[in-house]
Amino acid sequence: MSSHLQELKKKHENLSTAVEDLQRSPSADGLHVATLKKQKLRLKEEITRLSEQPH
Repeated sequence: MSSHLQELKKKHENLSTAVEDLQRSPSADGLHVATLKKQKLRLKEEITRLSEQPH
């Protein structure tokens, strides 16, 4: 697996953790959570695209 793909997966995991932490907070900013979720989705799409490419 390429180091770029590994880095994307790590960023995706970090965003997942950040979103979960924010959602547990009663004072969570909904817009910030939505922005992080969009970033997470873009990373997931990029990971999927790179994973499906022939090596």
